[in-house]
Amino acid sequence: MTSKDISNGILGAIFKLTGIAILIYVLYLIKAVLIYILISLILTMIGNPIVEFLTRKLKLKKNIVAVILTMLFYILLISGFILLFIPLFISQGENLSLLNTDELRTDFFNLFDQLIAFLEANNINADEVYKKLNIPSKLNFEVITSFLNSLINVLSSFSVGLASVIFITFFFLKDRHLFEILFKKIIPDRHEDKILISIEKINHLLSRYFIGILLQLLIVFVMYLIVLLIVGIDNALTIAFICAILNIIPYIGPLIGNVFAVLLTMLSFAGADFATVILPNSIYVMIGFFIVQLIDNNISQPYIFSNSVNSHPLEIFLVILMGGYLFGISGMILAVPAYTALKVIGKEFIPENKIIQILTKNI
Repeated sequence: MTSKDISNGILGAIFKLTGIAILIYVLYLIKAVLIYILISLILTMIGNPIVEFLTRKLKLKKNIVAVILTMLFYILLISGFILLFIPLFISQGENLSLLNTDELRTDFFNLFDQLIAFLEANNINADEVYKKLNIPSKLNFEVITSFLNSLINVLSSFSVGLASVIFITFFFLKDRHLFEILFKKIIPDRHEDKILISIEKINHLLSRYFIGILLQLLIVFVMYLIVLLIVGIDNALTIAFICAILNIIPYIGPLIGNVFAVLLTMLSFAGADFATVILPNSIYVMIGFFIVQLIDNNISQPYIFSNSVNSHPLEIFLVILMGGYLFGISGMILAVPAYTALKVIGKEFIPENKIIQILTKNI
């Protein structure tokens, strides 16, 4: 090997690394567009079964009619969400004093003072523990208010993103076969059949998975709402909706939602007697949410995770755990879809592998 070959190799490596760096930078700049495409792909996976149902069962002659009806369903659903929840978030957020840091701090410490008084009335010296922990210096209420302000701002001003997602989803559903033809021209001929079969299986499994997730969130939302209405929380709809959305984060989300619900329950009764009103209602909410989680963890989640993607519950638990350790909350959310895709690809390309055979025997 001559010095010229070595220098050419070094220059080639530098150009490749530079190209990769530029590509990563460009992808970073257009990350909003990539998010729109990702959301559109999820909506497409959910919408494909609807389009197929309308085409086959209702015997619609043109695919475009089924796609338009599916998009109208999405638009009506999103419009109902906007009309129902965004004004509710804004008005009830103000009623809960969650948009004002000073009011939130005042309500919290009034509540905390009542807790200290209650514990001391029961011969528990909480004042000493309170001083040792130095709780006031460790609480950052700006984080809570900033998060809720950001959530409300996002929900109140997402028209551009919404229009983009609807537009992209429409063409993903309408021109699905055109994308397949284009994709066939790109992929190598010798792997074409395996890749297309893998994509078909992944699309089928993930469509079932995302539809199942939506059903699970609806069930959890209704159960949360029933618990909060029984207790008599004024902001029941908003709290139940936020806690249901947090359920998207496996295992950790429900815990955060429970703490969030109990805290908002206590704040919503701020000013009432702690021992006879605040504490009992908070315990009722805690018990109710715990029962909801028992139902969800033992019925809803196993059915969705195990049956929709054909994986064992322990297998799913370990995958989500590893995803969380490697990539945090986003890793936990995307762990199941990514793992399902890898299983399907493994079964098509290395079916003789013993581990792959065990993991994919139900696919």
